[in-house]
Amino acid sequence: MHIAVVGGNGKIARLLHPLLVRAGHRPVALVRREEHRADLEASGAEVRLLDIERSGTEAFVDAFEGCDAVIFSAGGGPDGNVERKRTVDLEGSLKSIDAARERGIRRFVQVSAINVENPPPPDSAPAWAAYVAAKRDADVALRASGLDWTIIRPGRLTDDPATGLVELTSDAAHADVTRADVAAVLAAVVGRDDTVGRQWNLVAGDVPVADAVDRAVTH
Repeated sequence: MHIAVVGGNGKIARLLHPLLVRAGHRPVALVRREEHRADLEASGAEVRLLDIERSGTEAFVDAFEGCDAVIFSAGGGPDGNVERKRTVDLEGSLKSIDAARERGIRRFVQVSAINVENPPPPDSAPAWAAYVAAKRDADVALRASGLDWTIIRPGRLTDDPATGLVELTSDAAHADVTRADVAAVLAAVVGRDDTVGRQWNLVAGDVPVADAVDRAVTH
């Protein structure tokens, strides 16, 4: 498939592109800055420019031209900017959903976060509360979109090397998971029809990624 990766220069996306290529797909990295082109093309991705925050839905429609699927892996970052949690994590997802429907793209995989349906503690930092709300609302919108969706909800992300071993279940408890392992799961699920309409928590575990996906679709 020709797969649009929204947030194409993010930490997960940069690990994802070569995995998609290895699986026979053609990743399209949607990025804000031209300066990222060379590195991303070296990883096997086609590069198209898209400013998630400043662009309207029509720009997303143009960016999705020729694509068969969308992976939304954009995030506003770990800083304390409350506004970017809305403009990137929520509105970026909503524009991607609308553009996919306008383009006739059915397949949509979204990176969310574990347990975002649970309200954060009252003493949470404003940026964290905004992040949880944005991811929650983006997931609600995707589930109601009519698209062929899959939602992957990682625990606390780390930059450790890939382990290839995960727990992928609807109720996995909050724990760490490497970004590399998240990328591996995304690459594994995007081409599988039996993952459509499924939402899973993803944390480090003891099951190889391919086996974890096989187990997840049977439960």
